[in-house]
Amino acid sequence: MAATAERGAAVNAARAPHARAMLVLAICCCSIFIVGLDTSALNVALPSIQQDLGATLQGAQWTLDAYLLVLASFLILSASVADRVGRRRVFQIGLVTFALGSLLCALAPNLGWLIAFRVLQAIGGSMLNPVAISIISNTFTESRARARAIGVWGGTVGVSVAVGPLLGGVLVEAFSWRAIFLINVPIAIAGFILAGMFIRESAATTRHRLDPVGQVLLVAGVASLTYGIIEVPMKGWMSPQILGSFSTTVASFALLVWWELRNPQPLIDLRFFRSPPFSGATAIALLAFTAQGGFLLLNTLYLQDVLNFSPLGAGLAILPMAALIAVFGPISGRVVARHGPRPSLVIGGVATLAAGLITVIPRSDPSYMRLFIMYALIGIGLGWTNAAITNTAVSGMPNRQAGVAAGIASTMRQLGQALGVAIIGSIIAGQVTEVAQTPAFMRAYHVSWAVIAAIGLANLILGVVTTSARAVRSAQENTDRMGAAARD
Repeated sequence: MAATAERGAAVNAARAPHARAMLVLAICCCSIFIVGLDTSALNVALPSIQQDLGATLQGAQWTLDAYLLVLASFLILSASVADRVGRRRVFQIGLVTFALGSLLCALAPNLGWLIAFRVLQAIGGSMLNPVAISIISNTFTESRARARAIGVWGGTVGVSVAVGPLLGGVLVEAFSWRAIFLINVPIAIAGFILAGMFIRESAATTRHRLDPVGQVLLVAGVASLTYGIIEVPMKGWMSPQILGSFSTTVASFALLVWWELRNPQPLIDLRFFRSPPFSGATAIALLAFTAQGGFLLLNTLYLQDVLNFSPLGAGLAILPMAALIAVFGPISGRVVARHGPRPSLVIGGVATLAAGLITVIPRSDPSYMRLFIMYALIGIGLGWTNAAITNTAVSGMPNRQAGVAAGIASTMRQLGQALGVAIIGSIIAGQVTEVAQTPAFMRAYHVSWAVIAAIGLANLILGVVTTSARAVRSAQENTDRMGAAARD
């Protein structure tokens, strides 16, 4: 009996670390869910915000744009600071800031204050996304367990963005647009408490100096690029503001490369990009989330303004996308753990390409069955792709640099969403003056889906090329060089 008791105690002791790790994963996923939710749930609330606050539609759209702009600009800084001063500490500060920003957004008396509070909310959100993946990477140290955990995390990120229109529609119809922000507060508070109880503090073993010059140049480059792609539909490619914005982008990134190559302790180690899998992952992240951002904008307009769905009805129509992201994200993580990222990236690219082709090739307006198949394929494509992106970005990187690597991939996601809105918005604006002009809108609709199909093809090619045996060998050689340089 004593032997049985000892075996039982040993089993319980072995289970305890696993249970704690799974709880850490759940805390990170719940916290990240509210960040992704805020980039999409507000889409269906824009008309209500416009009416309630007496704003123009363009003004109301800045409640989305300001959030994306700030979130994309500060992700890498937050990851770098967390690796330096402590990941749990920065994660908890982010949760408090996000909760405060959400509460203030719900109480905003006018549009100007709402946009300002959205900026505060985004600063908090920037401390959650890359820091969460860094916590996960340092909690799940075995490569297969890490891949599975990142698969769950990737599914959560995708679902949070895809399910936003559904939840936003429910909250707007049942309460008001302010409820979209209030729902974040208890989740963030619970995450703060649980993080303090169950997440162990971790930081980089070697504490490098911060790189303020690199950070300023990065923020200038990302902010000007994001501003430019957001404003192109309204101002035009040749407007002084857009030309100035993109000129600032080119100058900032050129100076950033020059500075980081000469800085012994850079904010972004540009040697990362010598790894074909890492470079491919960042490019695929940008393209995949361009497709997702464009899809959500395009089909929100199509369902509500052409098919006359209610906000809740439009959210329900997109539900196949959200459900399949949730299903295939974890499956993709397990496949990546067993077979590497190539199968997931290939399946994701093929599914996205197929979604575009079945819309573009038959020129007739899609039936409800075709819509269901298109939305399902987009969900399959994003579900398989997202987990592979994150795993490829952080795999092979030292744990001390996992946060920055994840921050780069997360920045590409946010830029992709903004770029998707800008591209699809430009296509629609170039065809119609009002969405109610159904024939003109449907021309833009088919062109937009052709863009999504092209993105699927590009991601398919990138997935094959950057995960080949030669690319993997090159990545390992690059990692060995980085390790040798660090020891020296």
